[in-house]
Amino acid sequence: MQTILGSSGQIGQELAKALHKDFTTDIRLVSRNPKKVNANDQLFPANLLDAAQTDRAVAGSEIVYFTAGLPMNSDMWEAQFHIMMTNVINACVAHKAKLVFFDNTYMYAKNSTLQTETSPFEPVGRKAVVRAEMAQLLLDKMATGAIEAVICRAPEFYGLGKTQSITNTMVFNNIKAGKKVRVPLNDQAVRTLIWTPDASRAMALIGNTPDAFSQTWHLPCDEGKTYAEIIALASKLTHQKIDYTVLKMWQFNLGS
Repeated sequence: MQTILGSSGQIGQELAKALHKDFTTDIRLVSRNPKKVNANDQLFPANLLDAAQTDRAVAGSEIVYFTAGLPMNSDMWEAQFHIMMTNVINACVAHKAKLVFFDNTYMYAKNSTLQTETSPFEPVGRKAVVRAEMAQLLLDKMATGAIEAVICRAPEFYGLGKTQSITNTMVFNNIKAGKKVRVPLNDQAVRTLIWTPDASRAMALIGNTPDAFSQTWHLPCDEGKTYAEIIALASKLTHQKIDYTVLKMWQFNLGS
């Protein structure tokens, strides 16, 4: 059985589809209020902040995917993510389950240097520190051989359904709704984005490739584009002129 922890988010939903299509129909979906993606999915309500519930959710799993997210709230990240990570690692160790950790790029340096799987952690900001600590906790366990795991790392999302990101919220959703498009800070900086179904399909493949474990993988992305290029492409595809406003830092902070 393969288990998705955090199955209600867009990554978890797309992952369930990818696993069912290409690898297994024996899938357990875990969240506080899980809902089926495929007809024969097994539903398991659990709170990952509770060690006993997490342990029961993982029991019987061959591969566990940790895709759970939290709202963009620094206090909540600091209070909850480390507990969740610890509970998941402990449960996987106890039940000898492989762990596939879906991670982001917050812990990398905030500059234009090319990011690779060997880039050092240089977190800036509270959320970045939390994500660096989570990843390092797992890396340390992997180094001791206590757990067989792999880290799948993705940049900012864009996509369908419940996909949440600044680009989706301020650009694509507004284009779709015919509203004013607002670009954060700079329309000429190159952005690296990942399409949520691509991220989930790649993670499903990595999770079912035994020799991919004990490593960190950057998930596949297209070549970067600036917001100006993205909006120009959207204008071409929709056959309409799309105007946009570049928000200054104080406006962006106020809006967030």
